[in-house]
Amino acid sequence: MANNKILVPTDFTEVAHTAMIHAADLAKSINAGIYLLNIVDDKDKLNAANDKIKEEIEYLERYNKDIEVEGIVRVGNIFEDIGDVASEKGVKLIIMGTHGASGWQKLTGSYALKVITNSQVPFIVTQKGTKKEGGYDKILVPLDLHNETKQKLEIVADMARYFDSEVHIVTPKETDEFLKNKLNGNIAYAKKYLGEKKVRCATHIADKSGDFVDQLLDLAGEIDADLITIMNMQRGSLMGMLGARYEQQIITNEDQRPVLCVNPKQVSFATGSAMGNSF
Repeated sequence: MANNKILVPTDFTEVAHTAMIHAADLAKSINAGIYLLNIVDDKDKLNAANDKIKEEIEYLERYNKDIEVEGIVRVGNIFEDIGDVASEKGVKLIIMGTHGASGWQKLTGSYALKVITNSQVPFIVTQKGTKKEGGYDKILVPLDLHNETKQKLEIVADMARYFDSEVHIVTPKETDEFLKNKLNGNIAYAKKYLGEKKVRCATHIADKSGDFVDQLLDLAGEIDADLITIMNMQRGSLMGMLGARYEQQIITNEDQRPVLCVNPKQVSFATGSAMGNSF
């Protein structure tokens, strides 16, 4: 396999197929290999799953003959084994499809969220309607008062440098003078950090009335963001500043934009300590 590796869990649905195509397009851009993973709950299902994996590999080889693909079928639990396979194979990115808001709750629930928030590898979550070939031209990054949220700038900066992306920082509006000053300090830090990395950057403050997540998603539409990046700030939550219930709204956004979910324990692609060598 190529040095860069992407893991795609699949249940052979249309949603999983979209995630697979998204991974293939991204793999082409970064010269990465792909692992397709299917988890079955009974060993009697192994042969059928292996046959389906082979069909998916053949499809990807027709889609792009230059992408190296390997199939993995295991007996186990998808909520536990995704992380195990990612660790064993040394992947640096997991791309997973979700069935939308109702499907996210019904099909996966809190256990899937635990897979994401406990993962040592970033997740990009896609939906059935996600359509993006190649890299990411515009990356939207919500930034709050938590110092840990600065860490995602490392990953974003590495991706932006590779894809020549423009990064858009968006922060909630603060009326309290102390919090406003602290938030302005984080904005200044982000601009300085990205500037030093030679990454183009624009900043936005949500100054309209209404919910910040709604404004975040509205901005994603206005700038036509290719990727939204959020960070897990507490157990079971991907948005520390807003609480656990908002992660579903962002991950299953109506425009079906892919969402990069980052854990604070992770570091940048370039450091090599947690996520391997740089793209």
